[in-house]
Amino acid sequence: MPMTITEKIFAEHIGREVKPGEIIMCDVDMTIGNDITTPISIRAFNESGAEKLAKPDNFAIVLDHFIPPKDIASANQAKINRDFAYKHDLKNFFDEKDMGIEHRLLPEKGLVIPGDVIIGADSHTCTHGALGAFSTGMGSTDIAFCMITGKSWFKIPESIKVVFKGERQQHVYGKDLILELIRRIGVDGALYKALEFTGEVIENLPMDDRMSLCNMAIEAGAKNGIVAYDKITEAFLEEVKKYNPLRSEPKIHYSDPDANYSQVIEIDVNKLEPLVAYPFLPSNGKPVSQAVKDDIEIDQVYIGSCTNGTLSDLRIAAEILKGKRVHRRVRLIVTPATQRIYKQAEHEGILDILIDAGAVVANPTCGACLGGYMGILGDGERAVATTNRNFRGRMGSRSSEVYLSNSAVAAASAIAGKIADPREI
Repeated sequence: MPMTITEKIFAEHIGREVKPGEIIMCDVDMTIGNDITTPISIRAFNESGAEKLAKPDNFAIVLDHFIPPKDIASANQAKINRDFAYKHDLKNFFDEKDMGIEHRLLPEKGLVIPGDVIIGADSHTCTHGALGAFSTGMGSTDIAFCMITGKSWFKIPESIKVVFKGERQQHVYGKDLILELIRRIGVDGALYKALEFTGEVIENLPMDDRMSLCNMAIEAGAKNGIVAYDKITEAFLEEVKKYNPLRSEPKIHYSDPDANYSQVIEIDVNKLEPLVAYPFLPSNGKPVSQAVKDDIEIDQVYIGSCTNGTLSDLRIAAEILKGKRVHRRVRLIVTPATQRIYKQAEHEGILDILIDAGAVVANPTCGACLGGYMGILGDGERAVATTNRNFRGRMGSRSSEVYLSNSAVAAASAIAGKIADPREI
């Protein structure tokens, strides 16, 4: 029976063909928790009477939302995670000593492998589909079940094939591709479906951009986003192996030519501009030229998050900001996604450029993205953010506004004091 890449991953794991809508029990290759979600999983794990993890080397805890802790409550959350990690001698435990945003850190550590089935108690776990894995977010009690059994229940999703055609224009990145898709189909347009990204644009899309693309599959309601293994995936893994061994060998799958899709969407990017998603939905995307006409003054720019805190994002921002100054009314906050990215940016002189321009560079953290700390918005304030969500109150006050963009638009806007077109800087 012809199958898609997502269906083949599950078929390989359970040893038989699968079809969309079927409910299966499946071994999980990597389970992920963070400082907010894992304490709930730990409580459920302990209440079950379980004494040891089913697959301790396939379980990771990443402290990334409120680290270093911002208050007593977040310090106690971190303590629950630390106590559990030390008790179970957890190999894949990442805190301040080796910190990073989980969805960028784990691929860097060689813990995400093509063909894996991955779950995490964070909705943006779908990021890992960029490496040809099935990866999705689940609730904390689902994570506890997997901690105990090494397995989880899944309903095999139908797949939507998204074909990006043409050639990307200046300052159009993976972020713009996914914002354009979400603009077209809405925040529930791929509800519980797999978004399979294909086409000539994807074949030449760097891994950082592929991760941004898959990261926001959830913003279209999708169960997972995925890109098939190719030369770019191979090159990424070879680079990873220079400093970390891969957890296992890749299991490579490709969709059959006659695989069944619930929908095929073709997007011509030849005329696609950088996009800006207006409040209060990621689907509210408009071309940056329209945003410039709307003359939207801003108070803060945030460059970071699991979506756009990569080395390439920092390079893009530095290229635009070099020799310039952030507008006097604007705060520019930059958070590299991992310590390795932070160190490489320092080595390349990027951090000097950003700081000289007026930015504050913080440690890797999800804090500002979810309105936790390190960048809270006050009443009526507006921000341009390279994050993934712009719901009401997402980054602070419910009367604040968040405009989503790529790192180039964000950097240009920091200089202008209002949403700006990087192609004009």
